[in-house]
Amino acid sequence: MLGECHAHMIMDGENYKAAVALHKDQVCEEAVRLHLMENKEAGIHFVRDGGDAQAVSKLAQKLAPEYGIEYRTPIFAIHKRGHYGGIVGHPFDTWKDYEKLVQRAKAEGADFIKIMVSGLLDFAHAGTLTEEGLKKEEIRCMIQIAHEAGMAVMAHCNGDRTCFWTLEAGVDSLEHGFFMEEETLHLLAERKIPWFPTFAPVGNLLGCGRFPDEEVQKNLDMQTRRVQKAASLGASIGLGSDAGAYLVPHGKGTYDEYQYLKRAGVKDDTLQKAETYVRQTFQRSDRLS
Repeated sequence: MLGECHAHMIMDGENYKAAVALHKDQVCEEAVRLHLMENKEAGIHFVRDGGDAQAVSKLAQKLAPEYGIEYRTPIFAIHKRGHYGGIVGHPFDTWKDYEKLVQRAKAEGADFIKIMVSGLLDFAHAGTLTEEGLKKEEIRCMIQIAHEAGMAVMAHCNGDRTCFWTLEAGVDSLEHGFFMEEETLHLLAERKIPWFPTFAPVGNLLGCGRFPDEEVQKNLDMQTRRVQKAASLGASIGLGSDAGAYLVPHGKGTYDEYQYLKRAGVKDDTLQKAETYVRQTFQRSDRLS
């Protein structure tokens, strides 16, 4: 089995609030070990976490070798205050605050920096987002500061212009990437930046009754067409399911994502190349022997 390049060990695939509550006073080691075992039993030996605000992925980083898993984490994600991101990390108000958070992540053992530059897609209204993305200059500064600190950057990003600006600014991997248009897909292919389309948190909603199936299917179809186009352009596309998200359990969710990618025509060697890139890029240079 290929590795899982986008997971959240703090989440359980069922109930986010209940999962987070387990770690309210201190990280619940039992829950972390359960999710690591779910990955191991699925044959997954590489996991890249997207971070959390309660140091769950930090403990997972420590425990993962016991399960034969190579584990990478940003410890926590960073978002601009007032925008989406509190679910997985910490906010900043000023650029000085942001620099401090980058240095804090490094000090706490982060392998890379995770930034949040847009909202979520609206599951109930196809083709729309919960909020607009950050400004072009804000995105550029976030990536530049992290790179100057010697850290690769993983970006939660949706919306065409926001994705274009994020790619243009030199991000090291693009997560989600819903609603990219052709010009942006061409830039993605040109830059050879791996894209993790995270189909599973959308497709696995079909039939659950939480959102209108018609709207969910539209979002899924739009992403499928864009992945097909990106693949035809020779873009780097990888396997990252957003494991832990609603109806995307650890282990099984990765397999679900693989099936969506295969249906979109993405070849195994493309997925493997993206994972190899992540393994090589999303690690601290000061830890290399």
